[in-house]
Amino acid sequence: MSRQIGDDIRALRKSRGMTLKALADAIGRSLGWLSQIERGQTTPSVRDLGQIADTFGINISFFFRSASRDAAEQGIILRAADRTPIGSTESGLTEELLSPSLSGSFEMIRSVFAPRSDSGGPIRTGAREDGGVLVSGRLTLRIGDLTVDLAAGDSFQFTGRDYAWENPHDEAAIVIWVVSPPVY
Repeated sequence: MSRQIGDDIRALRKSRGMTLKALADAIGRSLGWLSQIERGQTTPSVRDLGQIADTFGINISFFFRSASRDAAEQGIILRAADRTPIGSTESGLTEELLSPSLSGSFEMIRSVFAPRSDSGGPIRTGAREDGGVLVSGRLTLRIGDLTVDLAAGDSFQFTGRDYAWENPHDEAAIVIWVVSPPVY
């Protein structure tokens, strides 16, 4: 389990453009200790994981997904029962991380866009690549200057372009989203 936790911490840190030193300083630990955690050489305490989770704005349970599963599955298979919710219903967007690991070159996310909700403006993506397929409902995406209305079965893919979303309808829209490199 310590290898998976270390890989997740490294992926989260890098996705946020944070240095090892910056994270170590933020949680009040040494650079060497954090480096050992990321390399799977030692396991952080629950208190330390809580501080790391707080720094990244995630729930500590994120680090324990699949912990009760066979060690051979960890980092390869993520069972539906082990998915970790991300976000809140207050924002109109709730997500579940579908990827068993954040150490790969992409991540998969199940995004649920509540009825009558929107992103509140453009979302900056930097150089990352986004893609997905609308599984159910309808959703409006604004990718740069392009505005498109998507229906179930429609898919999209774009790189390095700001985007916004809106669900002006009375039913939730569900998207399986793929992001490279991982952002969670």
